[in-house]
Amino acid sequence: MTTRETQLKSAQDAVQAGRFADGLALAGALLDEAPEDGEALYLAAVAARYLKDFVAAEAYLGRLHAAMPEYGRAWQEAGHLALAQGREAAALAAFQRATRFNPALEASWREQARLFAATGRGDEANLAAFQQQRLAQLPRELVAVTHHLAEGRLLRAEEICRHYLRSHPARDANHVEGMRLLARIGIEFGVLEEAEFLLESALAFRPDDVQLRLDFIDALRRRQNFAKAREQAETLYQRDPGSPVFQSRLAIESMAVGDYARGLDLFDKVLEKLPTDPANLTSKGHALKTTGASAEAIASYRAAIAAKPDHGDAWYALANLKTYRFSDDELVRMQAQAARSDLAFMDRVHLAFALGKAHEDRGEYAASFAAYEEGNRLKRAQTRYSADAMSAELARQQEACTPDLFEKHQGAGHDAPDPIFILGLPRAGSTLLEQILASHSQVDGTLELPDILALAHRLRGRRVGENLYPQVLHDLTADQLAGFGRDFIANTRIHRADAPFFIDKMPNNFRHIGLIHLILPNARIIDARRDPMDCCFSGFKQLFAEGQEFTYGLNEVGRYYADYVRLMAHWDAVLPGKVLRVTHEDVLDDLEGQTRRMLNFLGLPFEAACLDFHKTDRAVRTASSEQVRQPINRKGQDAWKPFEPWLGELKAALGELAPAEA
Repeated sequence: MTTRETQLKSAQDAVQAGRFADGLALAGALLDEAPEDGEALYLAAVAARYLKDFVAAEAYLGRLHAAMPEYGRAWQEAGHLALAQGREAAALAAFQRATRFNPALEASWREQARLFAATGRGDEANLAAFQQQRLAQLPRELVAVTHHLAEGRLLRAEEICRHYLRSHPARDANHVEGMRLLARIGIEFGVLEEAEFLLESALAFRPDDVQLRLDFIDALRRRQNFAKAREQAETLYQRDPGSPVFQSRLAIESMAVGDYARGLDLFDKVLEKLPTDPANLTSKGHALKTTGASAEAIASYRAAIAAKPDHGDAWYALANLKTYRFSDDELVRMQAQAARSDLAFMDRVHLAFALGKAHEDRGEYAASFAAYEEGNRLKRAQTRYSADAMSAELARQQEACTPDLFEKHQGAGHDAPDPIFILGLPRAGSTLLEQILASHSQVDGTLELPDILALAHRLRGRRVGENLYPQVLHDLTADQLAGFGRDFIANTRIHRADAPFFIDKMPNNFRHIGLIHLILPNARIIDARRDPMDCCFSGFKQLFAEGQEFTYGLNEVGRYYADYVRLMAHWDAVLPGKVLRVTHEDVLDDLEGQTRRMLNFLGLPFEAACLDFHKTDRAVRTASSEQVRQPINRKGQDAWKPFEPWLGELKAALGELAPAEA
């Protein structure tokens, strides 16, 4: 045990024994050495409250919230402090926030139940009491797992959870809860296939468990298995069609499969009951944006902000429209929220990116870059992305996908000509190409479909640490390849209308062109490419809903672009003529010429509607949704140049792809 751990244990023992002055002194000594030590700040706040030094307790908590804004125990302590001061409304708000960040805090649920009941809010009191009683009945091991999970100690949570499941048979009453928690840990680690399997198995034991099904929907959505997620949400909704929770979940999943009318109708039903709920107002805004109702989307986002001024998701949603300009008053309000020490992590991230956009629109480039860099710094710290690991992964594609591989499997795969893959890097102009082609009468636009990425993941193998892909491609049979191709066509049918061809514009599919060719040899592939500096800096400025972790650093995004160019050159060499490269700048220079070139490649006749792509009445679900509803323009070209003083790291990472110095 380290010196710090020994001192912290002494402070904890003193507080638990009621020797609060000793505990405060010991915690204070730790803080002299490390002023942001969260556990020491927590103990100091508790000791000061018991000593009735409320001013000091408030100060310790303020520092703790600044250092760890999502630490549930800190908010629980804030609730106890507010109660000691007779501020019951503030106490209730703190206890609610505590359980949002850590649902295993029994005392916070108990106090919520009491405070809700005292103010006549019976339904909320009953719900809080149910949660408190559920925790009281759980084995201490699973309560500990929940604490560790909420506080980010994933390895310790996994260790305890696996030990519990090994030592308690499936017939144990709490075995299912252990499976659910292990799945949640898997989701946090990104092991989504295993999490889905665990949750589906747990539901077989306990099909009426609402939390299990909600977690299952979450896992399915993260795996982008939207059709199955919608089925599960429908199951919950049919249990209680009047439940705002179930209505909201089904609305979100309906949107994911393109049922926008039903999604919006369900959001309206939720907001009839909860008219100022910021999450549902924001989700409704996203739905409206997707369908092109930008004015209504803006109104919904603004309503969410009015209800919760620190709701970063809604602030960033306005920025992410790309066409929205923040007023002076809105800029001041965003800055005030961003300056709060108790801001939740993702609210801070969202506000940083929104402030970057607001300052950029004003020509305040130093302030804009500082905000973008802060948002990226926060996200980079949260991810486990490794540029070295990604370079190695893409190099394995070149090593495995040789001319011999394609010669060996010639004539295999499913012969469907339906799919058109538009791939490359995000922010490279792929949405524009999709919008042009989807304006053709014979082409359906869909989504960034997850099916190829999911198949590649399955081919890696199920055992932890196993990575058979892409070398396993050499060992697959003709029947397997044809089956994978048929499955792709069948599983993507839900996203299509009636056109004979459809687009999958998942950008990351460029990593798997060899796999695509083997299972769908007649599929067409278009590489959407954009100027390296414009593409990379646009990605750096974008906060993605999930994935694309390589964008959260100038070095990382530059290296990824260089690796992408290298891999695409390999595909050109081993599969000549398979990929049509379309550069964004060429489309800007000659829209009709590049449109005819793409249609010729696809074997489709020219249609003038493709040139009027901005008039197409279809949902667009990417960050470029508002931009592609405008006529062709050059607003994004050379957008990096005002930021050039801060982009040396990006240029270095791009190497020979970077622009020559003037």
